[in-house]
Amino acid sequence: MSAKIYIKRVARYLLKGLPVNHVTANIMTVAPNELLKGRKIIVTGGSRGLGFAMAKKFVQEGADVLITGRNEETLRISAEKINCKYLVLNVCDISSFQCFIEKADAMLGGIDSLVCNAGISLHEKDFFNVTEDSFESQIDTNLKSGVFLSQRFLSFVLSQKVEANLLFISSEVGDLADNRPYGWTKAAINSFVKGLASGFAEKGIRVNAISPGITCSDMTGFRSTEDIYISTNATKRAYLPEEVAEVATFLLSDCSKCISGQIIVCNNGKTIYTREKIEKYG
Repeated sequence: MSAKIYIKRVARYLLKGLPVNHVTANIMTVAPNELLKGRKIIVTGGSRGLGFAMAKKFVQEGADVLITGRNEETLRISAEKINCKYLVLNVCDISSFQCFIEKADAMLGGIDSLVCNAGISLHEKDFFNVTEDSFESQIDTNLKSGVFLSQRFLSFVLSQKVEANLLFISSEVGDLADNRPYGWTKAAINSFVKGLASGFAEKGIRVNAISPGITCSDMTGFRSTEDIYISTNATKRAYLPEEVAEVATFLLSDCSKCISGQIIVCNNGKTIYTREKIEKYG
């Protein structure tokens, strides 16, 4: 950009203010109709953000739900809001998983669904800002925890001989090449989901993942009550957690009985690299 054009823009912004982008969105949610009646569902990281939105929707659809997190007070308040149960769980403490599964089973009167939602992104500036600590914390929280919690969950439901659902929350970056740990963990989850689905289909266990685009949460910094304009999203806005919760409900319901091993990307085709995009952007 030339200095002359830059100066003109700055002058215009000073006189008229920054440009405001308005996007009209038609947000649709399905009225509760007991799609999950009788389900016994655990949602990790369920006290806020997407985890909370999913747990709330599951309860509305008739499920018995238990949410987890590390802060008991936050969990208690969230559980009271949506009328579900809760247990404190540090997903990085793998040694606690067997006891946790047993407690969750007792509190819910059985378990048949696990949503591995807990995760973090440390938003390193680039590859050279990745540290050993940032690498390990994201690998432990996003990947290692899901591997070993699902291991305990699957062992339990197999011993009980019940049909079960395992759902992971991945990310659109899992479909892309990345130079930071967050993307690596999500790509690994996508592979893990397919491997588990193939191995347990004959046991009546379905394994799927949802890969949302940028969604309103504490992690992304977008709040649904504030400005959620995003020029790079296909919708030109951040997605609402309630929208993603609708997809999660479908994947845990009997409506999706024939679906397993699938990574459902919720970003309106943003990460599909088409011929048109190549011609437009190179």
